[in-house]
Amino acid sequence: MTASTADTTQPFGPAEFVIRRVGVVGLGHMGHAFAVNLVEDGHQVFVYDRDPKRAAALAGARAAAQLADLAACDVVVTSLPDDDALAAVALGPEGLVGVLAPGAVHISTSTVSPAISRRVAEEHARHRQDYIAAPVLGNPDFARERKLFVLAAGPPTALEKVRPLLERLGQRLFVIGEDAAMANLFKLAANVLTATTLECMGEVLALLRKGGVDRHLAYDVLTNSLFDSRVHKTYGGKIVDERYSPPGMAAQLAIKDLRLALAEAERTAVPMPAASLVHDRLVGMVARGWAELDWSALGLLAAVDAGLNDGR
Repeated sequence: MTASTADTTQPFGPAEFVIRRVGVVGLGHMGHAFAVNLVEDGHQVFVYDRDPKRAAALAGARAAAQLADLAACDVVVTSLPDDDALAAVALGPEGLVGVLAPGAVHISTSTVSPAISRRVAEEHARHRQDYIAAPVLGNPDFARERKLFVLAAGPPTALEKVRPLLERLGQRLFVIGEDAAMANLFKLAANVLTATTLECMGEVLALLRKGGVDRHLAYDVLTNSLFDSRVHKTYGGKIVDERYSPPGMAAQLAIKDLRLALAEAERTAVPMPAASLVHDRLVGMVARGWAELDWSALGLLAAVDAGLNDGR
């Protein structure tokens, strides 16, 4: 049953809403981890990906041949790479807006622009469906281990309907507000902070290494003193061990995120010179053929610039 043929149906409120069938759209590293965890939680899980082999290979889930096969889902979680992909899945001719029943909830975990998030939210609301933006902080390893931090925004009644599911995606749920776009803005801001940290850490490690300090000692001192955050430890470890593949966040996607953040900064007249610099450094990685390396390879770029590495 599509939304257009079910206009007389009244959406369920939070107290009446039971999550039985869950769809997952986009089976990259993150989406795959979400689907596996949802299966483990006992949900009836339907999975869809542009590559049918990914869906067919996911044990315990039912492969959907098309988005219309998700029509009976109470909740659909999307994990998609960019604005265009989210627009196609949600708003396309056979997209979720036209497929889901009133009262169903679309949870988007994608890192996208606030503008597309607002547009998708408006269309779902017109069809009496709910939309929650829930981008996450953390990498695919964190997703598999349920250690993500979930940044959720949307109507309070919708958030309450899916709160149990959101809380199971990671270790902590942060409710950002009622406007879904605010969660996306927050995620972009967080990615700027991560990217600038990676650039600084790469430069500092290159300085210490060229000065004769063992890079593993440098990492140990830095991350076990004043700089003991998850970002410094997780990505600093990748820099010192040169573990840039497979990527948790490929450089090409990081460029997209910095570009979206800078667009918001321009729109709201917020100068972000450090973000602009790191955006260009990421572009420099792509120019060297490193588009598929993890964004922590900013440390590799710093080492190459310092004459410590020949590059890849």
